[in-house]
Amino acid sequence: MTETAATEAPGTATPRGHRRIAVRRRWRIGALCGIVVVLLFAGWFVLQAYPLDGPGKAVYVQVADGESVSQITSTLASKGVLSSAFAFRLDLMVTGTPSVDPGWYEFHQSSSFSAVRGILGGGPNASVLSVVPGETLHEMATALADVETPSFASQFLDLATTGAVHSSFQPTPTTSLEGMVGTGLYLLADHETPTSLLETMTARFVRSAGMLGLTPATTKHGLDAYQLLTVASIVEKEGYYPVNMPQTATVIFNRLERGMPLQMDSTVEYALNQDGGPVTHATESYQSPYNTYLNTGLTPTPVCSPSRAAILATLHAPAGPWLYFVLINQDGRMAFASTYAQQLVNEGIAQSRGLP
Repeated sequence: MTETAATEAPGTATPRGHRRIAVRRRWRIGALCGIVVVLLFAGWFVLQAYPLDGPGKAVYVQVADGESVSQITSTLASKGVLSSAFAFRLDLMVTGTPSVDPGWYEFHQSSSFSAVRGILGGGPNASVLSVVPGETLHEMATALADVETPSFASQFLDLATTGAVHSSFQPTPTTSLEGMVGTGLYLLADHETPTSLLETMTARFVRSAGMLGLTPATTKHGLDAYQLLTVASIVEKEGYYPVNMPQTATVIFNRLERGMPLQMDSTVEYALNQDGGPVTHATESYQSPYNTYLNTGLTPTPVCSPSRAAILATLHAPAGPWLYFVLINQDGRMAFASTYAQQLVNEGIAQSRGLP
C-alpha cells in the first residue's frame, strides 16, 4: 500500500512554523517595548537636565571643606536646584565630576545640569557676611573687608556709627547702631550697598527682638529698652554660655540698683577695641566712659550684638542676691556669690583648677 503525503492548505503553517512566528512576534514586541522605555527615559532625563520651568529664585548653598560632590548633589536636590539627584549623578558619570572648592555658592531653582556644573566648577560665587552673637560693628566691618571690599567696609562702619541709618531702639542722641543689628547670615547680592545692608540688619534685629518680647517700648528694672539692650550685650560677653546668662543678668541689675560699679572686663576690652584677653590693673585704669571699673552705671552704648539667650536672660533674670561671679569649670560654668568673701573662695577654686 502506497502512503499519500498530506498536502498543506495554502497559508497554513506547521507547529514548528507557529513557534518561529510566535518567537519573532515576541522579539518584535520586546524590542518595541525596549525602544519605548529608552525613549521615555531619554525624555525624562532631558526634562531633568533642562527643566521647563527654570531657572527660578536664587538659592544659596555653603559647601564645607571636604564635602563630597554626592553630598552637595543631595543638598541641591533638596533645595530645588536640581530636579533629580539621581539624574545629575548619571550626568556626571558622562561629563565628569568637577572639583568643588569650599565656600558659598549662588544657584537658582530648577537650573539645568550644565549650569550647575559650571557654577560648581567655577568656585564660590556668593558673598556672605556671617554675624555671630558677641560681635561688634568693627568686627563686622573687618569681615566685610574680606567678603566685599575695604571701601565697602569703611562706608559700612561710617554709616553704622554716625547716625546715617537709624533703629527704632536708638535714643535720639545716640549715633551708633552697636548692639542693634541682627545676627545670622547676610547674602550680599551684586546690587547690595552699605546702606541697604545696614537697613536689612537693623530690621532683622527689630523683628527678632520683638519675637522675644523686647520692643522699643519695653521697660524693666527701671531701665528703658535701649538700656536693657546694653545689659544684654554685657550679659552676652560676660556670661558667654547660655547656662550662665540669667544669673549674670541678675548680678548686673543688683549692682546697678546698689550704685556699685559693674567692673566688667568686657567693657574695658570694648574700650580698647579688643575681644578677650587679660585685663590688668593698667587696663582697668584706662580712661574711657566704657570702663566700668572707673565709672558707675551702664556703658554709653551696647558693647556687642547680643544673642537670643542673652536677651531672654535679661528680660527674665531670676531673683537672687548675687553680686559676683567667676569661671570655675573647664566646661564654661561659673560660680555666683552674694558676698565678696564667698567670691574670694570661688576665685581660689578657679585658681586651683588653673582657670584665669
